Amino acid sequence: MSRAHEASRPIRVLIVDDDFMVAKVHSGYVARTPGFEVVGVAHTGMDALRAVADLRPDLVLLDIYLPDMDGVSVLRELRSSSSADTDVIVISAATDVETVRAAMRGGVLHYLIKPFTYAALYDQLKHFAALHERLGALSEAGQSDVDQVFAGRPSGATPLPKGLSGETAALVGRVLRESTEDASAAECAARTDISRVSARRYLEHFVATGQAGVRLRYGTGRPERRYYWTSR
Repeated sequence: MSRAHEASRPIRVLIVDDDFMVAKVHSGYVARTPGFEVVGVAHTGMDALRAVADLRPDLVLLDIYLPDMDGVSVLRELRSSSSADTDVIVISAATDVETVRAAMRGGVLHYLIKPFTYAALYDQLKHFAALHERLGALSEAGQSDVDQVFAGRPSGATPLPKGLSGETAALVGRVLRESTEDASAAECAARTDISRVSARRYLEHFVATGQAGVRLRYGTGRPERRYYWTSR
């Protein structure tokens, strides 16, 4: 990661996208993620380079298709600039292999293909935050620390059972985390637009891995299972 941060300071993000509405959506995604703040938005490659130099963001969400220069060129400029100390996640509709390879060679942390859900970006932002905090607290990195950086998954992440996806797990987990009280599988399903059966599978996985708890609500008929987040 780029540099150590005080634990209390939000991670500062620059959004780079030529589409004003898309940039607004992505800004909203970042703003609703705890521990992150949007410090700027750029719609061209040159504006992005100037914004990085002026704002010194911790993370850039970089589009490939820009009106004046492509995102890979922006990435190269950032990497050759001694004043730029920032990490980059590409967010683009570009799917050709050469572009993906160029982004990898440029040292991006991840490559998200548009359109993507908030859950997909949330996963990557929390991954970034976890590694940022971990490496910021170290003077030297051991092999396990390096493995976590290059493995592309959050520190302490638990493998999902077959049939469960990381994106949906992040979505269900966010609903549970943001609930002011416990929630049923049906309530989680309604708020995530998935089936009640699917929601329950994710909720029970969280319970099995210690990330959530469950309590029974008794009424008429079978008791209702109510879930609450415990992994703070």
